[in-house]
Amino acid sequence: MTGRHPPAPIGVFGGTFDPVHYGHLRTAYEVLQSLRLREVRFVPAGDPPHREPPRVDAARRLELVRAATADQPGFVVDDREVRRAGPSYTVLTLGELRAEFPATPICLIVGMDAFRGLPTWHRWQELLELAHVVVAPRPGWSAPTEGALGELLVARSAASVEALHERAAGRIFVQPVTQLEISSSELRELLAAGRDPRYLVPDTVRELVRRTDCSSASQPTR
Repeated sequence: MTGRHPPAPIGVFGGTFDPVHYGHLRTAYEVLQSLRLREVRFVPAGDPPHREPPRVDAARRLELVRAATADQPGFVVDDREVRRAGPSYTVLTLGELRAEFPATPICLIVGMDAFRGLPTWHRWQELLELAHVVVAPRPGWSAPTEGALGELLVARSAASVEALHERAAGRIFVQPVTQLEISSSELRELLAAGRDPRYLVPDTVRELVRRTDCSSASQPTR
């Protein structure tokens, strides 16, 4: 293995995707390209532990993500959290992926709001043992400068994309993305009112939600 680089990283993008919308898709696409990832795995939560149960069941949300990502090379849908019983803890998903890809860098993709809430996640201090954390800034949310997360950013920040390719886990990288301010709560209200979500979601998703009254929004998986 001396002198050989690890395989290209895999991105992991979790959430309830309730329903998936262009804000999710654009973030994943830009991270895929900017970080030169092998793929981005969309991992819909079966039982999200940090929010009320979604109004739309896991099987339907999984169907929507598959419809939204079907035509994009490099987008993969991973249904393990839907199949796995119990709360959809990210640390369990990363542990499974690490066992499957022991030498491959894994990049957990989260918004800045989710990153700031990291200490509330189940076994959160193990996450960086299993993966890098890639943080996509969100409007109105700034990076923490104090406390455990502030110290973690100082100690673990990666200076370049190359650092994410050189080792399997352990770094934090902030990756700016185009800010599409699609509000999950407003989209939920729009769908519940029977209004058309055109230009907020892909047409494949739009047709499915209009037929099935899919009326919820997305939160990051913990």
